[in-house]
Amino acid sequence: MRTLLKIWLFVLAGAGIGVVLSRDSGYVLLSFGNYTVEMSLALLLMLLALLFAALYFGIRLVVRTLHLPQDVRDWKHRRGSRLAQQAMTRGLLEMSEGNWRSAEKRLVRFADRSETPLLNYLAAARAAQLQGAHERRDVYIRLAHETMPSADVAVSLTQAELQLADHQLEQALATLKHLRSVAPKHNYVLRLLRRLYEQLGDWEHLRELLPELRRRKVDDEPDLQRLEIRTHRALLEQAFLARDERRLGIAWADVPRGLRDHPQILGDYAGYLQEQGQDQHAEKLLREALRKHWDTDLVETYGLLDSEEPGRLLSQMEKFLAEHPDDATLLLTLGRLSLRAQLWGKARGYLEACIGRNGPPQAYRELGQLLERMHEPDKAIDIYRQGLSGTGGPEPVPLPQTIGKTKANRPMLDEQRVMPPHHAIGDDPEPST
Repeated sequence: MRTLLKIWLFVLAGAGIGVVLSRDSGYVLLSFGNYTVEMSLALLLMLLALLFAALYFGIRLVVRTLHLPQDVRDWKHRRGSRLAQQAMTRGLLEMSEGNWRSAEKRLVRFADRSETPLLNYLAAARAAQLQGAHERRDVYIRLAHETMPSADVAVSLTQAELQLADHQLEQALATLKHLRSVAPKHNYVLRLLRRLYEQLGDWEHLRELLPELRRRKVDDEPDLQRLEIRTHRALLEQAFLARDERRLGIAWADVPRGLRDHPQILGDYAGYLQEQGQDQHAEKLLREALRKHWDTDLVETYGLLDSEEPGRLLSQMEKFLAEHPDDATLLLTLGRLSLRAQLWGKARGYLEACIGRNGPPQAYRELGQLLERMHEPDKAIDIYRQGLSGTGGPEPVPLPQTIGKTKANRPMLDEQRVMPPHHAIGDDPEPST
């Protein structure tokens, strides 16, 4: 539009000058020393215009000639950037299609000409990782660092992700510790650290990380609570397996007060105390926990305690019978405690009541053993048979009526081939007349 406007202005100016000169072409006399030049005004204006054009284009030519090397460099740069962009686009597409080797070559070929070489090298590192080429992957990560040192967090995060994906846990730990020092408040760094500690089974460091995870709201609260429960259960298990009572006590002291009544954690700890012969301590913890919150697993653990005063434990558990009269686990526990207290009749009654309420298989075993000791072997055998057959529980799946028959579904292929057409097997053909 501007070019068209300029053309029209020149045309109008030329037309105006032409109209003026057509009326009077004018006269110009130039004198210089002994020389004089005479011409019309129109010719002088034409010569001046030609001289101006020659000077203008001459200067433009000189300037363009002087800038030619820079123009060539700019052209090559633009062409390289275009090729790099095309190569990156094609490389990412090939990565999506699973052509990792070809994608890696395309991404690296024009990476030095790309406007975003960091992205080229990071994508090439992922392509090398997918081929199992760890050395090339590390080279691309290093080149990404050198290309843009200010992007240390982004490059290190990619490196940690690739190391975790390849189960290089020790290397990933070193990378994430570096990231933690550089970006201590980065949520994704904390999430990767959590994932790494879980894979390593480093529950102690994970316990130390939990407050930061909760403070930064890295994950939702239910997930963090499940992680916290799992962490403390693992720490209690490690302490128990170390056969160190002091270490087990320290692990229990590290459990937050709000989690000490959790059925899984308390059940584990009580079981470990029982294994170490601290049944009295375990009984106190279980009894206090059951008063606050009823849990059948804790009830069953309570019934397995080996106490010198089983009658006292029986009396404590019988207090819950009024609130939970149909709890099969409670009845089994009462039966076991009665057995420990040598109250055979009461034990038999509780165990029979447990079986009557579809109790667990352990109830059949306990009652069968009791009946054997009471010299009632026939009844014991009947109880064992009921436990094995599932009597009192859900009905078993009925068996097919034709089970065991050789031709329950259809004849075998070999039988079909030898079968005479239009006749059943074993029938005699009709006599011909």
